[in-house]
Amino acid sequence: MYPIIKQMLRTGIKTEAPPATDESLRVVRQRLQENILKHFGHALAIRHVDAGSCNGCELEIHCLNNPYYNLEGLGISFVASPRHADMLLVTGPVTKNMEIALRRTYDATPEPKLVVALGDCGCTGGIYGENYASCGGIANVIPVDVAVPGCPPTPTAIMQGILTAISKA
Repeated sequence: MYPIIKQMLRTGIKTEAPPATDESLRVVRQRLQENILKHFGHALAIRHVDAGSCNGCELEIHCLNNPYYNLEGLGISFVASPRHADMLLVTGPVTKNMEIALRRTYDATPEPKLVVALGDCGCTGGIYGENYASCGGIANVIPVDVAVPGCPPTPTAIMQGILTAISKA
């Protein structure tokens, strides 16, 4: 418990801080929109899967839908079913309870499918690692195309990770 509290104090509040004007955000948004249309020809559908996270990454994902980042305006939408998804956005270390559910979600996603692992926990298992209750990082359970480190990663880093995944497709 102490390492988690220490990590929270070190990180501070990211989402609620007013973002500074950022030219790189405009460039990332433009490249993201161009690549979505080039590779998919339609809107990108993302299924978010929480495999056992602390919900820090989820707060940053929800931030992507606010008026500043406006992911919907770029043609990216979150869907409720993996059968409608082009990409899985997975957060947290995979708990033993979520291992089978994550595999089933991955199998239900139609080809070609992309997987983006978010946060330090999703990439490596983070402070939870591999233990009796955790499988560790997402790559230990399903294939991962792009890993976005950070605890939690910033919304711009998440957008950059989505862009990288689309570019690899």
